[in-house]
Amino acid sequence: MLTRRRFLLALVGQTILGWAKNLFAQTGVFLTEQEAPEAVFPEATAFERQVIKATPELREKMQALMGKFKPSIWEDAYTTFLAKKGGEFLGYAVIVEEIGKHRPITFVVGIQPDHKVHDVAIMVFREPYGGQVKERIFLKQYRGKSVTESFLPFQSVRSVAGATLSIHALARGIKKAAALVQAVYQEGKEGGW
Repeated sequence: MLTRRRFLLALVGQTILGWAKNLFAQTGVFLTEQEAPEAVFPEATAFERQVIKATPELREKMQALMGKFKPSIWEDAYTTFLAKKGGEFLGYAVIVEEIGKHRPITFVVGIQPDHKVHDVAIMVFREPYGGQVKERIFLKQYRGKSVTESFLPFQSVRSVAGATLSIHALARGIKKAAALVQAVYQEGKEGGW
């Protein structure tokens, strides 16, 4: 016969297991490096992969371009892709990482030649909270925004309860990707931001 104590222990155990399952369901690898550029430039027919070494001089230029935004991580190197469709240049796909609350979030940012965000996609999410930012319905709000926008909650993007730090990480990462594109590919060109 099932006693009250056993029943309550079973109920509490099931509740904890159900909660833990949902907690870790947010973490995971969602895109590989090979899939990343196509996620932000699905119309592209060719990608040229480049690895940019992060020198102290490059970091200094990027920080100057980022203004008040301070990266939580400086990568040793940045993987970028030049996206093309036929002979037409579509833009840059840049893989960056930023700390959410405790752990890095890896994502790819697509930046058009006119300094607008083409798209953003989460590659690896390691946090137990804030996983809502990986959903397409959330990420599509970045499309078409100028890289000069703040990308902060309640300023230029919607906020999501429980994901504020992840949204801030996305803002820093988008700014970092845009600064890399400006410093490496567009330095000295007209129309800089």
